[in-house]
Amino acid sequence: MSSTLTASTLLAVPLAPLAGALLAGVFGTALGGNRFGRRLSHSLTILGVFIAFVLSAMTLASVVNDGAHFDETIYTWMTVGSFQMNVGFLIDPLTALMMTVVTFVSLMVHVYTIGYMAEDDGYNRFFAYISLFTFSMLMLVMSNNFLQLFFGWEAVGLVSYLLIGFWFKRPTAIFANLKAFMVNRVGDFGFILGIALVWAFTGTVHYKEVFAQAPQLATMLFPGTQWMLLTVTCICLFIGAMGKSAQFPLHIWLPDSMEGPTPISALIHAATMVTAGIFMVARMSPLFELSDTALSFVLVIGSITALFMGLVGIVQNDIKRVVAYSTLSQLGYMTVALGVSAYSAGIFHLMTHAFFKALLFLGSGSVIMAMHHNQDMRWMGGLRKYMPITWLTFLVGTLALVATPFFSGFYSKDSIIEATAESVLPGSGFAHFAVMAGVFVTALYSFRAYFMVFHGPERYDQNPDAHHGHDDHGHGHGGKPHETPWVVTVPLILLAIPSVVIGYPYVEPMLYGNFFGDAIQVLAAHPTMEELRQGFHGPLAMGLHAVQTVPFWLALAGFAVAYYCYMVNTAVPAKVAKAFKPLYDILVNKFYIDWINENIIMRGARLLGTGLWKGADQAVIDGAVVNGSWRGIGWFAGIARWVQSGYLFHYALVMIVGVLVLMTYFVWLNK
Repeated sequence: MSSTLTASTLLAVPLAPLAGALLAGVFGTALGGNRFGRRLSHSLTILGVFIAFVLSAMTLASVVNDGAHFDETIYTWMTVGSFQMNVGFLIDPLTALMMTVVTFVSLMVHVYTIGYMAEDDGYNRFFAYISLFTFSMLMLVMSNNFLQLFFGWEAVGLVSYLLIGFWFKRPTAIFANLKAFMVNRVGDFGFILGIALVWAFTGTVHYKEVFAQAPQLATMLFPGTQWMLLTVTCICLFIGAMGKSAQFPLHIWLPDSMEGPTPISALIHAATMVTAGIFMVARMSPLFELSDTALSFVLVIGSITALFMGLVGIVQNDIKRVVAYSTLSQLGYMTVALGVSAYSAGIFHLMTHAFFKALLFLGSGSVIMAMHHNQDMRWMGGLRKYMPITWLTFLVGTLALVATPFFSGFYSKDSIIEATAESVLPGSGFAHFAVMAGVFVTALYSFRAYFMVFHGPERYDQNPDAHHGHDDHGHGHGGKPHETPWVVTVPLILLAIPSVVIGYPYVEPMLYGNFFGDAIQVLAAHPTMEELRQGFHGPLAMGLHAVQTVPFWLALAGFAVAYYCYMVNTAVPAKVAKAFKPLYDILVNKFYIDWINENIIMRGARLLGTGLWKGADQAVIDGAVVNGSWRGIGWFAGIARWVQSGYLFHYALVMIVGVLVLMTYFVWLNK
């Protein structure tokens, strides 16, 4: 362990946001008598996250520049026999990078929230929640064992439930947070099974000790089957990632989570909760590398998510839902990278995506504020002249998202596409098609949103359903759109800067250098990144060469189609929707996955539950066993009371009858 990293300093990283959350959540609400006002509450929470960010950046610098490393137990919670449940930190390049990204995005969201939630009655409560969310995510990424990882995993799920349903008086918000919570429970069930398998066959939950036993696990079979134990374990762990990182078919919760305030969309969907699954698989690379079957499973699931969720984004009219389906698609790209053993490319895209996707969500929130909380892009248009800062930063985020050469998203996204092309794992052919087609799709829905919002005729005063947006929480209505206050625009500018520049200087050290060191392990049997390294000649050459590649022209084609349909000939989209109505209906209904889930799976589960409740519990247990037993005893007692009357002639009669029965029985028995 390097002397530059100490337990006390590292403890301050998660505890600073926790302290802010507790102070604002207790003394800034009715729980503690509303002793803290708005200014003090947001100041304390922002200070806590700022401290965490500064310490995280210092930790990253120490890890990268000085080779600092930390892997120690901070606190022993429980000891059961030889098994210890510990709280500990593992600080390596992967952790330090995640800490910095999480705290920076969270800090921007905190500042942004001052303007966005200014007139909401739950102002202090909201700041407490987002600060608590930051603490939970930091505990997740800093953990050195599966137990603490699971704690952080569930903690972010719990706080996301509170945040998605923040406006808890709305039925839609209640449905959304319940949906998110229940779908994640499905994934988490698989996740905890994977952790249980790890502990059962290794006797430990500490990462280092588990990874040391990985070669032995690779030789074992799952009891009673011919399946590889490690394959089953990794697939179970990845099912947890499917829920948390919203991969098909457990993706259905994420678009509905837009019911929460827009800062939550940025915090949950950009750098924190949804990327937890990506981080977890990268952290578990020593395990996943030993199972090609598990990697193929990851690859196919990611491919489906990348392509098909992007297709749904094309027909969305809610600006936040467009960005949400974009998040689903980009998470699919990250998952594809994990599946082809390009873990570094997946984490690199996680980092770049955190900046430009947070930018797009916060930019969408800025637009929603200016439009007096209308979220329907069909009633926007022409906002460029009213909101120059939001327009420019949103354009930057869009260019980064579609992988424009030299923007941050280009270096990470194109690297994933190239890595997929080099893979020979089963499913890599479909994956390569999916990520290539996804380039066109991404450009189409991204520029569709951009043109509908910022260009074309002004439609903000034509909305028949005005003043009824999801995020309508007290801001005034009426009047022309306007640029949002500095507490909103400054985070947009600060997020736009890395969205442009963060890719160029870091693509080489993170993908082809030794940035991650031993934090990510790749076997020689999966030489994907090694193949890419041989063709890499620097970020400048990569950017210049892009104009000769298929992805560039696919993105350009997506831009051209969006420009023609939404700027030149605006009648085309309606004609296309009418001509291809069956396909259009499929996309509008999100491939009917939500319908199947709500009307078949969930209804079937409810019917099963009702059957067990009415049939098993009420009829059998309560009716037959509990009530039946006392009724039977009462009936028997009634007979016994009649026999035990106290009259001598009754007893004599019973004795005579008994003797008669016995004599008859034995006479007939002896025949």
